[in-house]
Amino acid sequence: IFEQYPELSGKTYHVETVRRVVDGDTFETAAGDKVRLIGVNTPEVHGKTEYYGREASELAKQRLEGQTVYLFSDVSGTDKYGRLLRYVFIEGDPVMFNETLLTEGYANTMTVPPDVTYAEKFVQLERTAREKQKGLWNEQAQAEEAAPSCPEPKIKGNINSRGEKIYHLPGGRYYEQTKAEMMFCTEEEASAAGFRKAQQ
Repeated sequence: IFEQYPELSGKTYHVETVRRVVDGDTFETAAGDKVRLIGVNTPEVHGKTEYYGREASELAKQRLEGQTVYLFSDVSGTDKYGRLLRYVFIEGDPVMFNETLLTEGYANTMTVPPDVTYAEKFVQLERTAREKQKGLWNEQAQAEEAAPSCPEPKIKGNINSRGEKIYHLPGGRYYEQTKAEMMFCTEEEASAAGFRKAQQ
């Protein structure tokens, strides 16, 4: 490990067995600890399932469950939820699992200081995955996933200059001049995608 990851040389690590995977970036050890991978964020599967969340979870289950893993910490030991923040290596695999998620397009980077040892490297891996359109960066698959559920969606979803996601119903004050980033069939679909109703 240390030839490829000299930054981890001399850091303490624990050897654990993975009992169950919670989602793509979180798992539970046989000792009962919850572990959150440092520096990466996979799409959600709890609450609202986000695009590619199931795939990321499945990958984590296939690769991690029942495996012996080596857990390295960075600066902070745990997050605000008490989960252990770790870089994760699966026994017999020389590549850090956090990196595999990024390289294969199952996660995007999420840097939370002070745990930034690999922040720049992770950003580079995500950029390469985007360029290769791997996994969740595959635009064609994403477009199919986001396709509306009816033949002629009428609700316009717009992201304004402040980054707010707002949807406009036909007959609304700004409906005609609104440029739609996304179209929806129902208000439920719009709010599920994170849009809120226009006030007028």
